[in-house]
Amino acid sequence: MSPAERRDLVEYMVDVHTASERRACRLACLSRSVYRYRARKSDDSIIRKQLRELADRHRRWGFRKMMAHMKKTGCQSNHKRVYRVYCEMGLNLRTKPKKRLPVRHPAPLAVPGTANHCWSIDFMSDSLADGRAFRALNVIDDFNREALWIEIDTSLPALRVTRVLDRLADWRGFPARIRCDNGPEFIAGKMAAWADEHDVLLDFIEPGKPAQNAYVERFNRTFREDVLDAYLFGSLREVRQIAVAWLEEYNTVRPHAALGDLTPHEFAAVKSSTVHL
Repeated sequence: MSPAERRDLVEYMVDVHTASERRACRLACLSRSVYRYRARKSDDSIIRKQLRELADRHRRWGFRKMMAHMKKTGCQSNHKRVYRVYCEMGLNLRTKPKKRLPVRHPAPLAVPGTANHCWSIDFMSDSLADGRAFRALNVIDDFNREALWIEIDTSLPALRVTRVLDRLADWRGFPARIRCDNGPEFIAGKMAAWADEHDVLLDFIEPGKPAQNAYVERFNRTFREDVLDAYLFGSLREVRQIAVAWLEEYNTVRPHAALGDLTPHEFAAVKSSTVHL
């Protein structure tokens, strides 16, 4: 039992059973001095005022910086008392712990010999004319650099990513592997479960090394220059319409130097005819 509970027990024996204070304390194994002690309520108004002024003036200061500054300006209060008031005022800064990632050993970046061997996926961000932010999920096939889809929306969580991949797999089939970075949507449990279910290997690049996902990064640059930087979008619907039209042009009209100036569809057709021969 805590001292407070023992104190309540002593009060019960004294009030209800008219036991003496001495005997009640002995039965409750509580000293009479602890029983008689009553905490003095301290006046924290000065500390609250100082903390509020510091929080308003320095929004990114945490408790340590505030306490150090208050000591320099003559604060005599114990740091534990100041921290208690600091917590009561809700001034604690939220810190996002760094998620520990397993060691990444991505396969060397190479052109696959067949379609659907490896897809590359990545996110991009932009904003509408009214300031609302939106994201784009880009999916390409590394074999012929074909842009499979661009999903546009204000939020694209892991479940939405798996739905997009399922939709693509309905007419393309599931790839053997997917190359991606360590974004929260890609390392989420739902994404891992989806990959296990469909026997797809998630090939994560090393953190801070986007060159290991160079194919989709190069696609991102083209999409940025041709679409995102070229238009002032008024709505998500407008973004989607322009992206779909551009996607068709990218796959069927735009020559790719890496493909010998062929389009992705032309390159795939040439490779297919060579295999049949």
